[in-house]
Amino acid sequence: VQLQASGGGLVQTGGSLRLSCTASGRIYSSHIVGWFRQAPGKEREFVAGIRWSRDSTYYSDSAKGRFSISRDRSKNTVVLQMNSLKPEDTAVYFCATGSTQFGETSAADFRTWGQGTLVTVSS
Repeated sequence: VQLQASGGGLVQTGGSLRLSCTASGRIYSSHIVGWFRQAPGKEREFVAGIRWSRDSTYYSDSAKGRFSISRDRSKNTVVLQMNSLKPEDTAVYFCATGSTQFGETSAADFRTWGQGTLVTVSS
């Protein structure tokens, strides 16, 4: 499977963005699709994840209440809806998938990665 992330851009504080991750190829039902982000000079961090088969979701503390992850199996797409954006959300956002445990947040446990999409939140 290959992943393609899109939807990044420049937005003001408090604004919203919708990121999409489209897969070419099969995502196995048991697999997790996750969104990660990496700010300049920082390590890649987990944002949100969803189990492909059951639509079960989990979030980082920084994303809870502001971000929502969902999937459209008919379009082979996972969407990250980001609301109430803050300057500290500025980062390159990546989607990834792997046969990992639900609740896993370590980037090392996700085998397949898409290219990143840049999100910039201005103050």
